[in-house]
Amino acid sequence: QVQLVESGGGLVQPGDSLRLSCAASGRTFSSYAMGWFRQAPGKEREFVATISWSGGNTDYVDSVKGRFTISRDNAKNTVYLQMNSLKPEDTAVYYCAAATGSSWYYRLYEYDYWGQGTQVTVSS
Repeated sequence: QVQLVESGGGLVQPGDSLRLSCAASGRTFSSYAMGWFRQAPGKEREFVATISWSGGNTDYVDSVKGRFTISRDNAKNTVYLQMNSLKPEDTAVYYCAAATGSSWYYRLYEYDYWGQGTQVTVSS
């Protein structure tokens, strides 16, 4: 079992930056691939970023490439999402998730554990 708790969301202006954190419980955090997803009002939850268990492989949805960076610190059982040059269309509830496996994953059903989400609002 893994419990995930996100933090770091908030209200920012376009062009600002935020860093989301996701703290995981359990001693096997390093064996999970991790992902960030987001859900805007009235829309389906969508993939944002993924990172392999070692941190050596990452990938992003096209709309955030070059602006967002996913990273992890296995010693701290934490995964991060650094978000730069934020846009109003980035407004959503952001969720972290953990997937059992040695790869990195893009689809909701591939993830076994989910956090409760943290709100990110980008508005002037």
